Amino acid sequence: MAKTTPKPKSAKPRSEMFLSDYKFAPSRALFYATGKSPEDLKKPLIGLCSSFTELVPGHVDMRRLERDIEKGIHSGGGVSFLFSVPGICDGIAMGHQGMHYSLPSRELIADMVESIMEAHRLDGMVLLTNCDKITPGMLMAAARLNVPTIVVTAGPMLAGHYAGRRLSLVRDTFEAVGLRQAGKITDKELGCLELEACPGAGSCQGMYTANTMACVTEALGMSLPGCATAVAVSARKQRIAYASGERIVQLVRDNVLPRKIMTKSAFENALAIDMALGGSTNTCLHIPAIAHEAEVNLPLETIDAVSRRTPHLCNMRPGGEHMMEDLDRAGGIPALIKRLGSRLNNCTLTVSGLSTRQIAQQASVVDPDVIRDIKEAHRNEGGIAVLRGNLAEDGCIVKQSAVSESMLRYEGKAVCFDNEDAAMKYILGGKAKAGQVLVIRYEGPRGGPGMREMLGPTAALVGQGLADKVALITDGRFSGGTRGPCIGHVSPEAASGGVIALVHNGDTISINIPARKIALEVSDGELKSRAKALKLPKPRIQTGWLGRYAAMVTSAATGAVLARPDEQ
Repeated sequence: MAKTTPKPKSAKPRSEMFLSDYKFAPSRALFYATGKSPEDLKKPLIGLCSSFTELVPGHVDMRRLERDIEKGIHSGGGVSFLFSVPGICDGIAMGHQGMHYSLPSRELIADMVESIMEAHRLDGMVLLTNCDKITPGMLMAAARLNVPTIVVTAGPMLAGHYAGRRLSLVRDTFEAVGLRQAGKITDKELGCLELEACPGAGSCQGMYTANTMACVTEALGMSLPGCATAVAVSARKQRIAYASGERIVQLVRDNVLPRKIMTKSAFENALAIDMALGGSTNTCLHIPAIAHEAEVNLPLETIDAVSRRTPHLCNMRPGGEHMMEDLDRAGGIPALIKRLGSRLNNCTLTVSGLSTRQIAQQASVVDPDVIRDIKEAHRNEGGIAVLRGNLAEDGCIVKQSAVSESMLRYEGKAVCFDNEDAAMKYILGGKAKAGQVLVIRYEGPRGGPGMREMLGPTAALVGQGLADKVALITDGRFSGGTRGPCIGHVSPEAASGGVIALVHNGDTISINIPARKIALEVSDGELKSRAKALKLPKPRIQTGWLGRYAAMVTSAATGAVLARPDEQ
């Protein structure tokens, strides 16, 4: 007889306090003022946290999904309360002052969700999210609060089309800037790409950060099967939203808590799915940050160990040609779980009520070219590698699945920049040459502050045909759309006195991705001498929210979370 998953012990709803004490008459009166009835307050009270905004393509279609989730909550016997958090579009914020705010917004989102849920003592929540920092911020809140939660990611964008070929944002706009600078396309062609690359609502089409995090969320067991890849404009996405609303009410009644789902084994599964997909390097910030809130230890060593044992099965953009709509038609994350089989832990608890093994049993691989058999893997290792050496004693990250074979081992001469803007000016000025290692520093979590994402420089290098001739190293971070030998998250960062601050123009830097090594070929004695002479610049931004963030943020090696007083 098959084993059944034991139901968690039931618990009193958090909102019951409003019903059981006469002193909460004012609270009840205010609930009634929102249109709720005394009978409504006897039902599970569900927070529907939406990140709808008209600024972000991945979020503009959320209004209809909000309605579907609300219908599901009411059908399941609960009462919904809609509230909101902000969302930043990394693509729009890229390359200017706005990108300083992107990663820090993750912490604000987690804090906002915590504030609303705790202030109103709601019993459970549905988190409607999609893009880069919003999804991890919401998951951090779920792990921190540990109240019944289900996540609905709003879905990927369809591919664009122009001149008989499929388009995606990164390759056909960001990299097209480099093509235009090199004179390989005209202004007219660039204008056509701008209009056609993003045909409508949804997160950008490839395995960039937003879609990687959606896949990670499903693999963690925090979304219903199929949610990550169902495209934004589909009726299937609406059905998943409705089912998620209905399901959260049962999760509240059964007291199914996020920390019972987001276990060490579940995080290892999420990392394995990430590696098999060749996902964004930003997950090396977000997954440890979520684990930190769940009180699960997840060091960079675990990420690299999972990558070493997980084959790369899906060659998605930016490194490959497949897009999210292809992955969805091929069977989505359930099919990838099926492919990985015994390489994954059998987590017995997910928000669907199914175990990892049961999800795999119900799945089918429809297209073996998109989701390959392990025997025909693109590479024997996963998408991300963690490198160490004197230049990055606490580690750094590279998306090895997007690096050509010829650049897996590389040695070049350093050209140093103390901010992204100077490097971008250098690259667009046509000065980058084969044999160089461009070093961009003082862009880490503290030094940025905010660890700006650098798709502009990396895409410009690709557009100029330098992806196999020039390496880029930074204490900042990259977009999920980055390809080529681009190494980020160098820790300790320059603003903390890391060795990356001691690099001089003309120094030799060697990179060996298979061996997981990175080295500044300078003697220890010379480095000690340079360290004594080093004068760290003042923080670039010292006022407002970012000034406080810079004072509290931890290393990229630990997820760039904000340190609590007991952790400082």
